Amino acid sequence: MTAMSKNRFPNDPAFNGPSQRQLRVGELIRRTLSSVLQRGEVHDPELQRTSITVGEVRTSPDLKVATAYVLPLGGGNADLVLAALRRNKSEIRHMIGHGMTLKFVPDLRFEIDRTFDRMDETRRLFENDHVRQDVAADQQDDDAEKDA
Repeated sequence: MTAMSKNRFPNDPAFNGPSQRQLRVGELIRRTLSSVLQRGEVHDPELQRTSITVGEVRTSPDLKVATAYVLPLGGGNADLVLAALRRNKSEIRHMIGHGMTLKFVPDLRFEIDRTFDRMDETRRLFENDHVRQDVAADQQDDDAEKDA
């Protein structure tokens, strides 16, 4: 008889979330990429004249692919910045490799960071009258349960 694992899906990241190693490597890449972009080391005029924030870097479970979520500051054209980053991917990957101590540098992918858009949408939803009524009703129910 074998012992049952506490986790029914031990190898499925969709259920487990990223490992500590994935989080550490992602943060290391994020810091290094931010530094490379901040110092203007990439020889592309589009990237040199735009301030870019790197919100997050997510790595695949095997650490072979890293997706960087970026956003140009000051309302720059996100599509142009994304195209410039993708065009200079190999140069950026090479620069990141110099700042890290990994066996290999993951393949880089770039996506626009939509975190702020999602926050705005969530804020807008909470301002909706129907949602406010539901939240208020839930809070009243919780308060009634505590008093009982």
